[in-house]
Amino acid sequence: MLCKLVPVPRKKKPGLNPVYLNVYDLTPINGYAYWLGLGVYHSGVQVHGVEYGFGAHERDTTGIFEVEPRHCPGFTFRKSIFIGSTDMGPKDVRAFMERLAEEYSGNTYHLIQKNCNHFCEDVCVRLTGKSIPRWVNRLARLGKGYRKVCCD
Repeated sequence: MLCKLVPVPRKKKPGLNPVYLNVYDLTPINGYAYWLGLGVYHSGVQVHGVEYGFGAHERDTTGIFEVEPRHCPGFTFRKSIFIGSTDMGPKDVRAFMERLAEEYSGNTYHLIQKNCNHFCEDVCVRLTGKSIPRWVNRLARLGKGYRKVCCD
């Protein structure tokens, strides 16, 4: 008679590959608005020396793009925030982004409901299990709350 082995739950070891959120100012007024918690930000996720972002365009193709970390064109770099670590290697992250591309086409971008910061939140949670800081996307949340109050 064979005995049935019951799997022992193991804690997943944290990954060894750091994941960063790179935050950029959209407007020069952010220097003042940052201290009030009302800045307007672009963000990207940096892993394995590549920064991934999400942006709008009119086509039904992916809005996910790659840039050199901390050098996203059109934005002023503010800060890099360590989010956590992933156990995914470079090829796995690339394959993950290609699968995610179907969910993030450029023509689905919406400033309040599906912006670059929503993308970064999704990616960071899936890679590390951790969320981005709430202040990064605060303005979109405020806009969403305003729309519910005024327009519903």
